[in-house]
Amino acid sequence: MKQLKLIGFVIFLFFLTESLNLPTKPQDVDFSTTQKFIEENVGHITTIAFAQYIQEASFEEAEMLAKAMTEYKDQCLANSTLSQCLKLPQDVLLETICAMEGLPQKHNFSHCCSKVNDERRRCFFRNKKGDVGFLPPLPTLDPEVKCQAYKNNSESFLSNYIYEVSRRNPFVFAPTLLRVTDLIEEMTKTCCEEQDKANCFRIKAETVVRYLKGLSSYQKNVCGAYVKFGQQVLNSIYIVILSNKFPRIEFKELISLLQDVSSKYDVCCEGDAVQCVHGRSKVMSHICSKQDSISNNIKKCCEKKIPERGECIINSNKDDRPNDLSLKESKFTENEHLCEERKADQDIFMAKFLYEYSRRHPELSTPQLLRIASVYDDLLKECCNTENPPDCYRNAESKFNETTEKSLQIVQQECERFQRLGEGDLKYHYLIKFTKMAPQLSTDEVTFLGEEMVTALTTCCTLSEEFACVDNLVDLVVGEICGVNENRTINPAVDHCCNASFAFRRPCFEALGADKTYVPPSTSQGLFTFHTDLCQAHNEELQRKKDRFLVNLVKLKPELTDEALLSLLTDFTNLVDKCCKAEGPQACFNEQVPELVAKSQVS
Repeated sequence: MKQLKLIGFVIFLFFLTESLNLPTKPQDVDFSTTQKFIEENVGHITTIAFAQYIQEASFEEAEMLAKAMTEYKDQCLANSTLSQCLKLPQDVLLETICAMEGLPQKHNFSHCCSKVNDERRRCFFRNKKGDVGFLPPLPTLDPEVKCQAYKNNSESFLSNYIYEVSRRNPFVFAPTLLRVTDLIEEMTKTCCEEQDKANCFRIKAETVVRYLKGLSSYQKNVCGAYVKFGQQVLNSIYIVILSNKFPRIEFKELISLLQDVSSKYDVCCEGDAVQCVHGRSKVMSHICSKQDSISNNIKKCCEKKIPERGECIINSNKDDRPNDLSLKESKFTENEHLCEERKADQDIFMAKFLYEYSRRHPELSTPQLLRIASVYDDLLKECCNTENPPDCYRNAESKFNETTEKSLQIVQQECERFQRLGEGDLKYHYLIKFTKMAPQLSTDEVTFLGEEMVTALTTCCTLSEEFACVDNLVDLVVGEICGVNENRTINPAVDHCCNASFAFRRPCFEALGADKTYVPPSTSQGLFTFHTDLCQAHNEELQRKKDRFLVNLVKLKPELTDEALLSLLTDFTNLVDKCCKAEGPQACFNEQVPELVAKSQVS
């Protein structure tokens, strides 16, 4: 929040009037456009923030808050000198939430309302729950009902959607959720004109879900790095990303852009929806104002409107490495004065190394480039304390190659496993692995992680850029395990991997076995209680039940081998198939289940 205090509240007032002085930096020339966008989307922005902070709250309560904030906007547009208009928007929002009669007590956040300023904001942030298993399944409506609801009141229809999506994705940034709202509206308009509405909604919804999942994982991963490791790691991540994506960018321009990116992330990660929209717009305006020196490939993106412009730039392809850029930068391995340069300003020195190495190696993943930087930093710490530092660090390149080779081997093993097992058995492999490694995670969390691993490998293992793709996506799965909040704890081994080193989390997890501190439940907790509803389950739903059965079986019997667990899963599948074909399915279950229980006890 330091950036907000430095800049001052005037620039970031929720609703600036045209008469106020606007920033004059080139990247801020469309500040008023951003402001207009915020004014037009006050209801949705309020709903996002409220649903992410108070996930248990009802849609009606979200609507009440959105109405209150809209009235506040209208008051401030009419008279910006009112005392309530001189507060930061996030403070006004949280004050309004705390003032809603009975709400803090009803949803157990009174302790946050007793705090003020930064402490209150951080308290609301820590109140967010990444595991949303306590929420009911996302409501599904008949396509005709959807279309009629949209036709009757499109604003209420979209608000309800954004409320449901936001409370299930508490760490996704507001601009992304606003873009999801646009995609949902586009989908609804298109599908409601189709004859086969159900199929249209199904196909288009899959695209929206993939889009949301991908950005959710990425944003949680970066915010987890920021919260757990601080600003320096966040800066390193973005030096790599920006240098890798825009290899023509000059170092001075990169640092200038990095300042805008860094000032955006604290507010976005903590859920300050308004400032996050402003921050995203500022970064994208900066990039678009310097296209000649940053990238030739984003012209079409820069012509788009908020928030589509930002998503377009983020998803644009990497620029080609400039022809005059050598593969090696000798000044970091053959310079006799490296130790003096490093000592003069260690942060800038390492930033320059990351910049030069990242723009030269588009084939490497973000985590791998961070690992190389970590290896280099450790090497210089050692070498600069020797009698002849140049002789010591001259072999740095071989150290980098060794680190990359280790990571490459892990990726190759994963892709070979994918080719050998196929999607179904691959998922079972990871469900067993993750459950044994972190049995404290909920069943829903583990099944999600298994699905994400399969998605990563099926997406990447047939691509030419296999290594970077796999390493980047699997690192996001690791980020899901570690979570965003700094106080998240799972078990000692997992916690160590999450907190020891951001760059080396993945290799650390790769080496983990079963959690030795875990004590399984003394009873089966209904695992072997089967009902006829299993027979009504369609293919996808039945598969989910099989996945859940396997995860809960591992939690109950973590000592069993993978082969024994998979054998019991096969027995479960055969039992369901047999009993659902019988004249009396429930009687069949009652008769056959004891045999399955007995086998689980001797396996």
